[in-house]
Amino acid sequence: MKTTAIGFVFAMLALASSAQAADCVDAKSAKAGFVLEKPGIRSEFRPAPGGMVAVVNDYQSQSPQTQYLYAGLIEVFRDSDTGRLSMIPLGDIKKLFPLKAGAKSKTEFVRVSAKKTPKGTETLALNVKGKETYKLGDCKYNVLAVNETITGDSGAVVDSFTALYSPDLQAVLARRYDEGTSAQSEVGFETIKPLTE
Repeated sequence: MKTTAIGFVFAMLALASSAQAADCVDAKSAKAGFVLEKPGIRSEFRPAPGGMVAVVNDYQSQSPQTQYLYAGLIEVFRDSDTGRLSMIPLGDIKKLFPLKAGAKSKTEFVRVSAKKTPKGTETLALNVKGKETYKLGDCKYNVLAVNETITGDSGAVVDSFTALYSPDLQAVLARRYDEGTSAQSEVGFETIKPLTE
């Protein structure tokens, strides 16, 4: 009787852990869309034509925002109550993918918005520094640490960070700022779940 009870408990634990693991989004289920969340933000990711990923960001403290990211990494369009912005690549960004550790590239862009005339081009430099594992709740993902640096015509840095990018999900799961310094910080999503309509 005791052996049967112990066997039943192990069977229930195995079922519970497999049900929990089933909630982890993988490369196949990501094609149906998924949700990444952290306090103050909920982001819905959906594949879109042409290698794009559509992301709807709902913020606790500001208006919603829609983004289109090429391969889930390179922002090419953003829309919110504060305005619209397009980043038009002046090169073939399709050639940058699939990303591999050690890969480096530079792509020129023109930043276009309805209310501002472009003042020149910007350059996006990508440097794939290596592979890591990133944890979202009970789920673990293989990510590439991609250093992204945007510079203006004068060479001044507009933005710089390291994206922890999941090629399987086609999403940036976290960003690191001031990497390698005493001010280093990481801002990332904390949970993932399938998108349910």
